[in-house]
Amino acid sequence: MEQNQTPEPKNNSRVLLIVALILVLLGINGVLFYMNQQKGKQNEQLTADVKAKDVKLEEQIKQFEALKADFERQSQEMQGMGLANDSLKNRIASINADLLKLRSFRAGSFSITDQKRFRDRAANFERQLRVKDEEIAKLKADNEALYTETTTLKERQNKLTDTISTIARTNQELSEKVSIASRLQAENIRVNVINSRGKEKDDEKDEFKAKRVEKVKINFNLARNDVAPKETKQIMLRLIEPDGSALYNLSTGGGTFMVDGAEAFYTSKQELVFDNTKQNIQFVYAKGAEYKPGPHTIELYADGYLIGTTKFTLK
Repeated sequence: MEQNQTPEPKNNSRVLLIVALILVLLGINGVLFYMNQQKGKQNEQLTADVKAKDVKLEEQIKQFEALKADFERQSQEMQGMGLANDSLKNRIASINADLLKLRSFRAGSFSITDQKRFRDRAANFERQLRVKDEEIAKLKADNEALYTETTTLKERQNKLTDTISTIARTNQELSEKVSIASRLQAENIRVNVINSRGKEKDDEKDEFKAKRVEKVKINFNLARNDVAPKETKQIMLRLIEPDGSALYNLSTGGGTFMVDGAEAFYTSKQELVFDNTKQNIQFVYAKGAEYKPGPHTIELYADGYLIGTTKFTLK
């Protein structure tokens, strides 16, 4: 009986050792589990921090892109007003440089310091943007006021030009009327013929024998004209034969003058001072050859205008 009870203490020790070992293993597993949990939380936090930095970086990039777009808008508005915009070009270049730096950051490398630096730069650009917007708004208002003033002045100028044109047209019309009214007029035109013996004949039918005509005598008066200036006038006589040609001979006082912008021949010319006294004027013309039978026309001119005409016939 005593020999059979001896091994019991050894068995108890073994059991205790196993239990202790199990407890130690459980403790180690607990510690490892805890450490894994902490590491997982740290990794989650790091991932969250990286994501937060990436979000801040994206927001900052979008902010600078918006600033660039606004400065480009301002640049276009300045160009639209025909104004220089070198300062805006410099700001756009600075923003492009900042965007290049922002896009060069690796994931999670956008630090708090970087965030503050670019946030401050963005704030400074926004202040400049507001100041420039105010300046552009004032320039636009000034331009609109100037445009309104210029438009008003142009309208007044156009009205004044129209008024001046109307006055000039009226003056021109009046001048033309005065010019027409001041034209001389020949009245009481009479034609006589003188034969080789010096005898003068005044046929009531205005018909004469051509072969007996030595000279043609034309008498007329200058009608009264209170508008015509009292000045020297040249009176031209054109004696037109039946074939339509005007008698013209330099040796007998003939020449050329302008009628309605064209050159014409005259038969004889006299110069006198018009005095508005119904002056009597006389032309005596000797052809120096036999006259042609048929209807002849007498035309009288002054200042390039026809002032009187009559006809006579040679048989």
